[in-house]
This record gives sequence, C-alpha cells and structure tokens, in this order.
Amino acid sequence: MKLMIGLAALSLNAFTVSAHDSDGALYSNEFLADVVELRDQALSHPLAYDLTESLTTEVGARLAGSPGDAKAVAWGKAKFESLGFDRVSLEPVTFDRWTRGVETAEVIAPFPHQLAITALGRTLPTAEAGLQGEVIHFSTLADLAAADPDEVEGKITFISNRMERHKDGSGYGKAVDARGTAAQVTAAKGGIAAIIRSIGTDNNRTPHTGAAKYDKTIPSVPAGAISNPDADLLVNMFKRNLPVEIKLKLTSHWDGTYTSHNVIGDILGNELADQFIVIGCHLDSWDLGTGAIDDASGCGITMAAAHLIKQHLGPLKRTIRVVLWANEEYGLSGATAYHEAHKNRMAQHILGGESDFGAGKIYALGTRVANAALPIVNTMAELLKPLGIEYSNNKSSSGADLIPLRAAGMAVFGLKQDGTQYFDYHHTANDTLDKIDRDELAQNVAAWVVVTALAANTLHDFGFDLTDQ
Repeated sequence: MKLMIGLAALSLNAFTVSAHDSDGALYSNEFLADVVELRDQALSHPLAYDLTESLTTEVGARLAGSPGDAKAVAWGKAKFESLGFDRVSLEPVTFDRWTRGVETAEVIAPFPHQLAITALGRTLPTAEAGLQGEVIHFSTLADLAAADPDEVEGKITFISNRMERHKDGSGYGKAVDARGTAAQVTAAKGGIAAIIRSIGTDNNRTPHTGAAKYDKTIPSVPAGAISNPDADLLVNMFKRNLPVEIKLKLTSHWDGTYTSHNVIGDILGNELADQFIVIGCHLDSWDLGTGAIDDASGCGITMAAAHLIKQHLGPLKRTIRVVLWANEEYGLSGATAYHEAHKNRMAQHILGGESDFGAGKIYALGTRVANAALPIVNTMAELLKPLGIEYSNNKSSSGADLIPLRAAGMAVFGLKQDGTQYFDYHHTANDTLDKIDRDELAQNVAAWVVVTALAANTLHDFGFDLTDQ
C-alpha cells in the first residue's frame, strides 16, 4: 500500500509524493510542509558560508599530521558545541605522517626555465642537494609502463597526459593513475625521479598536489607535479628533438606516526537514538591553499544542514551523525579507523553520505539502497525538484570517506555537484574561499536538509549488507 500525500496547499507548485507505510515510514503532511519550509529558508541562510569562512580563516591549511590538523580538530569540537549538538566526541586516528619540504625544479637544457612544481603526497625525497638528469617524455602512464627499462634507466620520467573537463568530474578518474603510480613504475624501470602534468583542468601556473600510491615494500622515486603551462612548455621543448635536462629538489618525507581525531557531532533521535544517519566531510586538506572547496565547504554544508534541522524541526526519530573525517587526503585514515571502531555495529548505520566535491550547485541525487526503500527516495526526489535536482540512479557511490562503510554493505547516497570548475583549483594554492559562490553553497545546504531530515524521520531502513549489482 502507498500513501499519496498532497502538498498543494504549500506556496509551491502542487505535487504529490508517495511514502511506503508497511513498516512505519509514514510522513505526515505537516512534517513534509515543515521540511519544504526549511529547505526554502536554507537557500538564504548564511551558516554554511560562515563555517567555511571560519575554518579557512582561523585554521587555514590542514595537512594531516601538521599543526593545522590539531587546530582543525579543536575547531570542529568547539563549533559542534557552540551549534548545540547533543553529543560531541573525538575518536583517535593514528597514521604515518608525511611532511612537505622544499620543492624546486628547473630546466637546465636546452632552454633554461624555472618550473612550478609541487611534491606528490606520500612520495620520497631527493637527496638534500637534489638530483639532475635527462628527461624522457611519455604521453601516458600506459606508454611508460610499456617502455623498455633501458630507455628509462637513470632518467627522469615525464608524463604529459592532460585531464579532461567534465561536469561530473569523470575526467579525473581517467587521468589520476599517472599521479598514483608514476613513481613506482619509474623506479621499477630504473628511473631516478618522476614528473607528471598536474591532474587539473586549469591553465594557471599553480601545480596540483595529491597522493601517490606508497608501499614500503615497493620501490619508488621522488615525484612531483608541474603546472599545466609548464607541462606545455616541456612538450614544446621535446618537439625540438633536443635532450631535455632538469635539476630537481624535493625534500618532502615520512616523519614518524601521528594521532589525529575524527570529530563527531550527534543530534540525538527521539525514538532510535542508537541508529545513525551519517553525513559529513573530511576535515583535513592539502597545504598549498586553505582547503576551501576541498573540503571546508563540505564541512560547512553538512554541519549547517544538521544544525538547521535540529533548530527548526526538532529531534527526529533517528540520530543525525556528522563526522569530520581525519586524513582523507593521503590515507583515508579516518574512514578506516571509523569503520574499525564501529564494524560490529554496522546495522546501526542506516544511511550515509559525504559532501566532498566542492561547493558547486547540486544537480542530481544518486543512491545505493534496497529496493524496498525506493519510495522514501522518491519522496526525497520530489522535494529536491524545486532546487533543480533530478534523481539519477540506484547504483551510486558517495564521498571517499564512505568507501569502507559502503564496502561493508551500508546504504549510501550522493548529492552530485557541478564539478565543471572544481579541478581548476583542486589540490592547489588557489583552493581558497573566493572560489565559493554563496548561493550555490546554500543550495547545497537546502538539498542536504531534505535528504537528511527524511532519512532521519522514518522507521524504515535503507537496506543492509548491500552489494553492487
């Protein structure tokens, strides 16, 4: 049986939504009207922007294991408390710490030029004096992988593949393997260092950092990313069929272990307080900029959504849990630690989602839930339509910090943001507050209010032990 709930009395276009009531997931007209009212109020509410501004100004860069990490944890705890969350807790997250050092690179021949370079996260250092060598050019990682080791031995490899710009960010997945494994592949073939074109879509001389794969048992070499214009310049040099020689100094290194924390704020449910709708962001950032779009905005969005729900809708049936995850950027350490700490209570984790793709306008909702929960998702989708958000499919993922929980079978959702401009700034010194549009940020909050409130105020579950079809 389905209950059809009309909302024609609202100051919106009339529509109907269906809710599955066979096991308690029944929304009253009054509750849905309240959610719609709060959704619309969120479109002009400043809290998400204020939180984002506060984190980027008062803390700034938050590389995991740095002094900024500790400041961010203290910031998160204090903000949850000041916003009136019912329970605030810190869960320890211990990981190997990577520290950025000196970063310089210059073309020695055939045409001297200073390169804008940044070390890739988790890579090894050069000697203190740096290194110098001939560069060998490969268009793609696959070309490097296929190369004869005799071609590579004793040289610096350079991969020039360029990331494609797409609204959904799909160009990232096609390009990022070069960042992930160039250092290891180069080492396996006897090379002495690796340089890649930045994994980004901009044309600025601001290189993009990001994590490379690292395993103590697998040989690796120092590695860095150069800006897109510098990569173009190197490609042009190679067109002259002259040897290219570079001097490189990268002193970033591993530096013992460090214990950070996942910062957790709970708004307790009034019927099923031990069951959680998990939302959040990652609290850490790379250290080149202030981590505004990656991921201070996600923290602002989800913290604001939860606070507004408590303030205007009161306690709902289930607990809304906002997690500010530790060390997403070079380890998913917080995500792994959270799953390890809660793996015996996965049935209490009802639905999860993470905001970690900047602050662009949301255009679609995707889910991975049990088919029996789709009527609830349909209700969410109807309330999202006035925000310009369509439903995509039931085969979706969420943010990276949800990977361990999703793999354990938890139901997840993703509110898909327009990432057309995101990779112009991602992991660069240009990841700063001025890139955030207040109205688009507020639209994100409105969408998170809808999905979170409806998920928290139903006795229906969204499925357990789920797998990808």
